[in-house]
Amino acid sequence: MSIAVVIPAYNEAATLANIIGRARQHIATVIVVDDGSDDDTADQAEAAGAWVLRQPVNQGKGAALWRGMQEALTRGANAVITLDADGQHCPEDIPKLLEVHGRQPHCLVIAARLEHRDRAPPLRRFANGMADFWVSWAAGCPIRDTQSGFRLYPAALLRKLPPLENQRRGFVFESELLIHAAHRGHYPAMVKIATLYPPQGRPSHYRPWRDTLRIVAMVAWELIKQGLYPLGLLRSLGLWPLH
Repeated sequence: MSIAVVIPAYNEAATLANIIGRARQHIATVIVVDDGSDDDTADQAEAAGAWVLRQPVNQGKGAALWRGMQEALTRGANAVITLDADGQHCPEDIPKLLEVHGRQPHCLVIAARLEHRDRAPPLRRFANGMADFWVSWAAGCPIRDTQSGFRLYPAALLRKLPPLENQRRGFVFESELLIHAAHRGHYPAMVKIATLYPPQGRPSHYRPWRDTLRIVAMVAWELIKQGLYPLGLLRSLGLWPLH
């Protein structure tokens, strides 16, 4: 089985090499997309053994992920694992995603930060809960931790996705992927991981109010296109079977 790890990175020189080294203990192929960094992110990634793609200017997390995913498919990956470079994901949890993928190869797998949730800032917990409700409704299935960027995507799903749109280049992109996956029958599976917010870590690029509102706006448009999708609401709340 060929698996690739894709890491979007923007000014992550302080933590990236460590994350790459730990990821390569489990997956040999690590692709880093340097999203227009102005530090030595790319040099650190190359020195750590990653294959580096460079965006000339910052285009947003969605654009970086999309480019990395397409590169992984070109290299023959059967699945792509995405994780962030800021230390909020533990590469040692990669085997948990692989275990679920082995049992459910058709599913998108989310590493959901459900253990020690009290470690997350209150505003972040509230924003994530809001996003979970709206994304689950539009997807038509219950999804926990829709904002986790630590995921496994089957190649079969990635090949079905529509081209990236300019307005989906930020954090909205990952939420939209969950909706597209569910609508194409790739219902997300979940593994529980710990909530990590390193005390010396850099502030997240995710802005709870701004990015959550953008996600809600995207979801609202998806719901309008589906006539508000009342069946999806019932399914997301567990009141109607998925099949």
